[in-house]
Amino acid sequence: MDAQGRGRADNIDPADQWVLNPNTGEYELRLSPSAAQPPVPGPRRPSSPDGSGAAGGRERQPETGQSRQSPRARGAEVPAPRSARRRNAEPEAPQGRRAARRPVKKKSKAKKVLLWTGGSMAFVLVAVTAAGYLYIKHLNDNITSVSDDGASTGGFSKDEAINILLIGTDKRTGKGNEGYGDSGSVGHADTTILLHLSKDRSNATALSIPRDLIVDVPDCPTQQADGSQKVIPGSQGVRFNKSLGQDDRTPSCTMRTVTELTGIKPDDFMVADFNAVKTLTEAVDGVDVCLAKDIDDPDSHLKLSKGTHNISGEQALAFVRTRHSVGFGGDLSRIGLQQQFLGALMRKLKGNSTLSSPTKMVRLAEAGTKALTVDDKLKDIGKLKDLGLELGKLNPKNLTFTTVPVVDNPAEKVHSTVVLNESKAPSVFEAIRNDVSFTDVKKKQKAAKNAQAARLKGSKAPASDVRVRILNGGAAPGSAQAVLNWLQNDEGVTKSENSGNSPAALGRTTLEYAPDQAAQARRLAAIMGLSGAAMKPGKSVTNSQGLPAMTLTLGKDFKGAGVSLTPPTKAPDVDKSTADKVKCAG
Repeated sequence: MDAQGRGRADNIDPADQWVLNPNTGEYELRLSPSAAQPPVPGPRRPSSPDGSGAAGGRERQPETGQSRQSPRARGAEVPAPRSARRRNAEPEAPQGRRAARRPVKKKSKAKKVLLWTGGSMAFVLVAVTAAGYLYIKHLNDNITSVSDDGASTGGFSKDEAINILLIGTDKRTGKGNEGYGDSGSVGHADTTILLHLSKDRSNATALSIPRDLIVDVPDCPTQQADGSQKVIPGSQGVRFNKSLGQDDRTPSCTMRTVTELTGIKPDDFMVADFNAVKTLTEAVDGVDVCLAKDIDDPDSHLKLSKGTHNISGEQALAFVRTRHSVGFGGDLSRIGLQQQFLGALMRKLKGNSTLSSPTKMVRLAEAGTKALTVDDKLKDIGKLKDLGLELGKLNPKNLTFTTVPVVDNPAEKVHSTVVLNESKAPSVFEAIRNDVSFTDVKKKQKAAKNAQAARLKGSKAPASDVRVRILNGGAAPGSAQAVLNWLQNDEGVTKSENSGNSPAALGRTTLEYAPDQAAQARRLAAIMGLSGAAMKPGKSVTNSQGLPAMTLTLGKDFKGAGVSLTPPTKAPDVDKSTADKVKCAG
């Protein structure tokens, strides 16, 4: 008989059996003294030679009149379960030297919980998986992963800016979702957000990409179920949402489309279905949203009066899918609701006791891991936990929600799609590529910026001494040769050569150089208008003549020979909102 079949076990909350060990700072499974150990991951205690040890089978029952053996005496250095404390049951004092050890204050437990689950305050889809790590490592089995097909950077890094592509599909999956989405949909990219977390973790930008935006979907090399590779042909001039699902396209194809559109290569992706909204809001007992007018939308099944409401489950899903009853009744109006919803969910997680409640954390972990499909670089629960902790460093007031600037498609008489606003969109993409904050961050970490600026200070070598190889890493075809001609003919950098294409595409132009080439690097930076961020101290390479040379890789930000590459320092003026404030929709 398992632990839930013994005595009062039918009244035991499973979350109560996971308690904080004050000696290790980790949550551990703590069963009643007579309960058998369930088959969960983790090391097994060896049996004693006579078979009487805890791992060798059941504990021997004490004789009448004797107290049971204490948990510490059996080697389990954990406090009593919360269920016991609720019954005012005092655990028997442990024997030996450990009996004199002072108990850990409750405040320490709360701090430990917040430390491990800080990602919950930053972004819910990442957060719940970080909380899940505290519950049990076998939650890893809940997560579905698919190949990134080489479309990502290879996964996020703790010491770099992070770009996560979040995708919500319109595929009808799961019980109770028959009334939502397109009954014949293969699972398009219905809701897409590119989440950028700054390198210094002081700010973040959540960029919504309209599903009806006309884009070019590139060719997509895709791993098949049998392990083979298939290239799915691209499409020109189609809705963005067809980058997923259509013609068997996977999330990696959406990732390639975003890179093609913005010049930003995502590190990882996460895909969620309808159930994510329902189960996550139920796990936190609902979130508060605000409407500027009454809404009765028969298409989304949302019926709410003007004002603030607490929504969860089906009602929350109806809220994020409503579009005909707000704004101009299109997808752009719905994006505003979705951004308000995500901000409200983060405020709920930050402002109440969710993170200090083991029961709620269990519910969040189960909901989050079951609702997500991630790329194969994020399939490990430990990696997700690390990502959650990085996002947890962010203050929600510095998370900006904005949308790709668009205009109605001029090719349509009846407008149903949109195209890029060419006067505004490029500057938004450039700001994100260059890690520019869309909010006024009062306390930025200045050490990294100072170090970048210092790379430009010092003596400069003559142009004739600069030896550099030029690679095309994402610029327009012919850019490397154009720069070579300009450097040799106009700037006197005669020791330069065109070395073809870079093995990897880059969003930003970089100049890598060895320490003894710093003076050369400063000269070339001055000629090209490179910022300190573009200069990468590293090592030299050998050019075609067998001599050491620097490497200049032209990224997607390259605008042409002689055009300065100094990045912007201020974000463009666009419609935006932040996660710490309520913005009523209507």
